[in-house]
Amino acid sequence: MDIITRSFETANGLVEGVQVKWEGFSILMVTGKKGFLVCGVFDLEAIESFGAAAAIVESTPQNPIGTLERFPLRTITKVNARAKQLGITPGMPVGQAFDLIA
Repeated sequence: MDIITRSFETANGLVEGVQVKWEGFSILMVTGKKGFLVCGVFDLEAIESFGAAAAIVESTPQNPIGTLERFPLRTITKVNARAKQLGITPGMPVGQAFDLIA
């Protein structure tokens, strides 16, 4: 298992990415002061119950995000109510959502 981190500069400040990588599988998340963007293994309802803003980023077994470098090239597929309050919507480019969670 490897843990990889990367910072992304946005118009509103830095957001921080974390990738936990196993052979053939990764879990990815990018966090900011206002919320976070995650791969599909996370449960938005559970995150909502903790009062956090979160959105799922496009990823499938056939076309996984795979790396932090590919993360900002994806789109948002699902959002919880707190993420909606920040202005994050399904179909939004992840790079744009970075600005809203920073």
